Amino acid sequence: MRSAHFNKLQLYSLLTLRVFIGWYFLYEGLAKVYTPNWSAYGYLIDSKGFFAPLFIQMAENSMMLEVVNFVNVWGLTLVGLSLSLVLGLFTKAGYIGAILFLSMFYLSHPPLLFTEYIMPREGSYLWIDKNMIMLMAVVVLTLFSSPKIIGLDSLLFRKKTGRSSKKRK
Repeated sequence: MRSAHFNKLQLYSLLTLRVFIGWYFLYEGLAKVYTPNWSAYGYLIDSKGFFAPLFIQMAENSMMLEVVNFVNVWGLTLVGLSLSLVLGLFTKAGYIGAILFLSMFYLSHPPLLFTEYIMPREGSYLWIDKNMIMLMAVVVLTLFSSPKIIGLDSLLFRKKTGRSSKKRK
């Protein structure tokens, strides 16, 4: 895909959205890295909705909780650091990671009618909350190849196509 398919405003808007989402993930991960004894236990045990039994089971199994904690801390950090979103390097993997995290967060704490959580929510939501909005934004980003034009993936992409075109000659 060539940059001619995007005007500058579109390209920089996609870049800005990717960087903002990357920053969000990076900050969430690092906040957990630097919080002594951070655990997902409280979040998981407070789960509601159809998948609540699964999340509560994760919280109550100490080995599973250790895995969940590790994946949360380092997964969020890596998705944010990006090796994917902020730097524009390995964006496909970052987008997949972001979609998985946001889906799990949404399924764990769905904004349903008459549902109250221990942790106060940022607002009053019905079915669509910030996790769902960010999830849809990441899905939209996956539909555009902007990292192949602007970001470290563009360097890898150019090298890859450069090698394959040399082989054809």
